[in-house]
Amino acid sequence: MTPVELSRTVLHAVRRAVDEGELAVAVLPERVVVAPPGPGGCGDYATNVALQLARPAGQPAPAVAELLRTRLLHADGISDVVVTGPGFLNISLDGDADGRLVRDILRAGPRYGHSDTLAGQAPQLHAAHDARAVVLLDAVARVLRSQGARPHLTCAGPVEDAWVRFLGVPSDIPVDAGTRSDTLRPVPAPADPTLLGRDAARWALLHPAPHDRPHIGDSQSEQRLAQRETNPLFRVRYAHARTRALLRNAADLGFTPEPGPVAPHGDVLPLLADHPRVLAATAAHRAPDRLARHLVAVAGALAPLLPSVLPLGDEKPSAAHRARLALAEAAGTVLAGGLTLLGIDAPDHL
Repeated sequence: MTPVELSRTVLHAVRRAVDEGELAVAVLPERVVVAPPGPGGCGDYATNVALQLARPAGQPAPAVAELLRTRLLHADGISDVVVTGPGFLNISLDGDADGRLVRDILRAGPRYGHSDTLAGQAPQLHAAHDARAVVLLDAVARVLRSQGARPHLTCAGPVEDAWVRFLGVPSDIPVDAGTRSDTLRPVPAPADPTLLGRDAARWALLHPAPHDRPHIGDSQSEQRLAQRETNPLFRVRYAHARTRALLRNAADLGFTPEPGPVAPHGDVLPLLADHPRVLAATAAHRAPDRLARHLVAVAGALAPLLPSVLPLGDEKPSAAHRARLALAEAAGTVLAGGLTLLGIDAPDHL
């Protein structure tokens, strides 16, 4: 069960409770957010939906949580539900949750985390006539499309040819010179970003939050091009390339990935499980920097796992090696999909 499927399962439980008169809620949430449990939590995922429903239902949050807990215990794929704190629902999935998540990611490929949550919506996105604003516009539109929306894009001035050639933005964004209250107007780059090349420039413009000044034209901008650990873009792309190299090396050794339990796996699996929520939040807040920081976190959590993927010396490939290889492939898939949404290449060789 993916986080998206679990979210739908919880929402279905809420709707059934309302339909059967156990909850008196006039307006139901459109979606339920599930995420890895926080401090004090347990299980595979947690949600605060009971706290959200408590006030409109006129009931204490723990009572709402217990009501939903009873229903969720009968849902397919859920083995246990525990109420913690002021009313958080902590959900454990049946069987091999780790292997199931990895299988779900590999099945979806780079589209893992894409959804139809925003289907039918056509948000109006307008950018100031500025290189960073247009790159931000393009990245936000990509993420919105991944969630089912069909955004309409406009710019305060004509898109410049250099932006198209060196920053990879669409050339056909219509001009709308009128004043707009919803204009994307990030802090402009202090120097010409096209000199960095497409991938480094887009990362330099998107990795900082829109209200932060991008490091272009200063000493830190040189790190955007450096193939070293101090460059976060390099860390993300290097982690992806390592996963692809491991797949090639494993094939040479005669074994393939096979999802299963991986212990220890550090923070890799929780971060992968959180990817759909990150994409939804990136779309909602028009903030590609959230996705960029998430990719850096995935790459960092993946690094300690990679040396243990292949057998050492005369060691024979085991189920643990195959499971670690599958997890590495899944993480690489998430990194590639995220970079693509930012408009940045994810090369197999680096």
